[in-house]
Amino acid sequence: MLAPLLDLTVVDLRSNNRTRKGQLVATALSGSWRATQLSPVGLSACHLDEVAPLLYGSGAAALGWWRLRSTDLAQTESGEVLHQAYRLQALQSAIHEQKIEKLFRLLRQASVNAIVAKGWSAARLYPDSALRPYGDIDILVHPSDFTTAEDVLKSPEARDCWVDLHHSFEEIDERKVEQLFSRSTLISLNQEMIRVLSAEDHLALLCVHMLKHGAWRPLWLCDIGAAVESLSPEFAWDVCLGTNARRANWITSALGLARRLLQADISLTPLATEAMSLPTWLEENVLKQWAAPFAINQPPMNHTAPMITYLRNPSGVVRALKERWPNPILATISINGELNDFPRFPYQIGNCVMRAARFLKL
Repeated sequence: MLAPLLDLTVVDLRSNNRTRKGQLVATALSGSWRATQLSPVGLSACHLDEVAPLLYGSGAAALGWWRLRSTDLAQTESGEVLHQAYRLQALQSAIHEQKIEKLFRLLRQASVNAIVAKGWSAARLYPDSALRPYGDIDILVHPSDFTTAEDVLKSPEARDCWVDLHHSFEEIDERKVEQLFSRSTLISLNQEMIRVLSAEDHLALLCVHMLKHGAWRPLWLCDIGAAVESLSPEFAWDVCLGTNARRANWITSALGLARRLLQADISLTPLATEAMSLPTWLEENVLKQWAAPFAINQPPMNHTAPMITYLRNPSGVVRALKERWPNPILATISINGELNDFPRFPYQIGNCVMRAARFLKL
């Protein structure tokens, strides 16, 4: 099934310099979620020196190590840096799992039914859960249980747990919470049963979440690759795509990005042909962002000062507006646009108008 994926493309040093580093990241992470190595890494030692800081800073260092662990690159200084990151994440993963187990025990004792999503739920699909770092724990509860869940999280026992509590997921908010719970499944984690989203809802959430945040983090696309290659024959694509045609377009586009950039195998999906018809700007923009995939480069962390500052001192307003010019992916998703070949400028203007309206309401 994976035979067509064996020939990964070695980085083309003649490519546009704005996307060259992004291509290095893509090459380093191609197929990195798989249990066995199926192809050469396609990087030189010099390439690895260049890409290692990008992998480390974006949370993909352990995956980079997993990808090259059986090659000569593992013996280089950069390879050892990635290996150390993997070791650290192995320790952190064990601690996180203890906290998740404790949280679900506390919620169960309070008669709160909950679903864990993203972070750990994504990590469990990798051959080693230490490959996928995560910080907060995303938990979904019924709206009627939200206050009780908040009280549980404020308890002394839960104070060491960093939880992002939801009563819905904005990315897939057309799906009722009751539907998400009815399709969810229980899996064992040590002494507790942990509820996770169905494979269909999980993949949809991963795809839309990545695009909602502009697809700047390579790890998110690895999550999609790991998820799509772990699907069972019973996977219901109509459930995954949902009833919202625009979100179905986003999910399909995300799968196309996983195939084009990271060699994810989508050949057995009914969306393979459609997913490969990606607009050129989409792939190029992702690679451009992967050239510096750091949270500090994302809004609002990359803003020099709050916008209200420039009402009193307008001298820096031009710079501030440049800092706030949205990347085309984020802009498209923010105003419910379609990922197609049309220019992104109108979507970016629309995003700016929307944010300006919010600012004026303050």
